[in-house]
Amino acid sequence: MQRDRVQEVCRKLETSVADAVPVLVEFLRDEVQKTGHRHVILGLSGGIDSAVVAYLAVLALGRDHVHPLIMPYKESSQASVNDARHVLADLDLPERVIDITAQVDAYFAAEGSATPLRKGNKMARERMSIIYDQSAVYQALPLGTSNKTELLLGYGTQFGDLASALNPMGDLYKTQVRAIATQLGVPEPIRRKAPSADLWQDQTDEDELGFSYEDADAILHLLVDERLTEGEVVRQGFRGELVDQVMRRIRQNQYKRRMPVIAKVSSRTIGIDFRYPRDWGM
Repeated sequence: MQRDRVQEVCRKLETSVADAVPVLVEFLRDEVQKTGHRHVILGLSGGIDSAVVAYLAVLALGRDHVHPLIMPYKESSQASVNDARHVLADLDLPERVIDITAQVDAYFAAEGSATPLRKGNKMARERMSIIYDQSAVYQALPLGTSNKTELLLGYGTQFGDLASALNPMGDLYKTQVRAIATQLGVPEPIRRKAPSADLWQDQTDEDELGFSYEDADAILHLLVDERLTEGEVVRQGFRGELVDQVMRRIRQNQYKRRMPVIAKVSSRTIGIDFRYPRDWGM
């Protein structure tokens, strides 16, 4: 029963984004202009999420205003690098590769041994520090590539791949990202390959999470968007331990989804009492 319900919910998610591309394009164009910028910059990993953002950015701003960076580590998958280059060729974007091996290895040479997770987090933060530095070179706004599934599950590195100035993907589940990738004409090998943060050799997201993105998307949609209780989701045919596992990840990773909490000692605390209206523009 769970498999049938997963497929039913995922089909609903796919259908819901049938007209989303023009909305996302206009969002990017409008929000970038509000900040006073004309250019955007992003890391291009060879995965579906960053590929979709690159396609949307070109539609919104034109290829001369989109600056992707490929930032491999020495153990990064060559196939991922090749997929990133495929996107560049398809969009007629210039190639810029910045290898992060030297700085990551220099740090861990002094630190000694580290777990793969520590090393992966360091690589994610190194890449984002480069994106922000290069944003000054191009006078470009850094774009985020984390989708709604990753944000809810906390599957990302705080101040690493989760960082950005603007994120067109954050309200799209992985299932929806795949549907939009098809609409945009993202190359089929990128759409079909197993999602991977490329943190270590042969790493895949779903192996690390312990469940598939389809299962996660169905449960997350019911819990978050439909506002069902855990018990109600289980009664729809989902395994109780899986629902509990997903819910625990949502709770445990709330800190990644919010700005640092500021202790209130004045009458107008930033983020609590004082919020600059972004819609004023520059």
